[in-house]
Amino acid sequence: MDKLAIVVVTYKRQELLSGLFDSILASSIAPWRIVVTDNENSEDTRKLAEDFAQAVDRRWGRSAPDTETNTRRVVYQAMTENTGGSGGFNAGVKRAYDLGAQWFWVMDDDVAIEPDGIEKLDKWTGRHDVIQGQRHNFDGAPFYWQYHFIVPLGIPDPVAPSGFGHAGYKTMNTVCFEGGLFKRSVVRKIGLPDKRFFIYWDDTMYGYLASKLTNPIIVPDFVMRRTRAIGNWNIAGKRKLNSTSDMNRYHIMRNRGYMARYFMLYGDYRPVLFGLGTLLTFAKELVRLAMVDKSFKTGVPALIRGWWDSRAILHDGQWRPMPPLDDKEA
Repeated sequence: MDKLAIVVVTYKRQELLSGLFDSILASSIAPWRIVVTDNENSEDTRKLAEDFAQAVDRRWGRSAPDTETNTRRVVYQAMTENTGGSGGFNAGVKRAYDLGAQWFWVMDDDVAIEPDGIEKLDKWTGRHDVIQGQRHNFDGAPFYWQYHFIVPLGIPDPVAPSGFGHAGYKTMNTVCFEGGLFKRSVVRKIGLPDKRFFIYWDDTMYGYLASKLTNPIIVPDFVMRRTRAIGNWNIAGKRKLNSTSDMNRYHIMRNRGYMARYFMLYGDYRPVLFGLGTLLTFAKELVRLAMVDKSFKTGVPALIRGWWDSRAILHDGQWRPMPPLDDKEA
């Protein structure tokens, strides 16, 4: 991969971030840049990133200059406020793009990459522009990710086949910012990740938009592992319903308004079916509350507030999608 930038978003999890940094240092291939977006604007994170930058310099040396004539592989940027994962990836991808990155491998701070992760992804980049590798869960088991999105309903497909067949990969119409890899041309055409989501569904919609340009794929290679233990409900030994927060619950419902707006752009919005998908999403969150989080008193109001606020987005006449980027190299 030419000019691969690893884009990391972090917030108040220095111990997990340190583990991710250690895994990057163990990589068999040096990334061109590692862009660290700090939503906390923490002195501790700044110091951690600087120590990491020095270790990277010792490990691989300086890199080719970027558009800022900088040769350090690690680029740290602190946000003036917490912009959520969506805002962090928006800022991180923009910084990497402006520096001249040709590939973007995006991830949160609660993962670690495998030593041969970049090698495994690299073999797919000759013919594909959006690639999602496999992950191990925090308990070491393979992590099942719902790679197929049922667009009319606006929900992930819970029974999408897990096998890869003769092709050795599967096409998908979504992406996950926990390890999604995409090419510069994709960013140029559909723009930066939409920071208005704050958290949740932002990566789903980015993959949906990418699927309108190319054929994103999910591959069988394990390239990273999750490092944060999360409470969950094990469903028949095959799926896990993870714990979440009331903030997440609110945005799960609210951001369906943004989802519907993007579907409208491509004629994929079906009001009745999308409404059914919203009901199914609400029901799923009630099951999560009952089986995992046990917090109905605060969880249900968060879901209702999010649902109500999604209606304002759905009917906002001033709403516009993220614009494509002007690339002088294009």
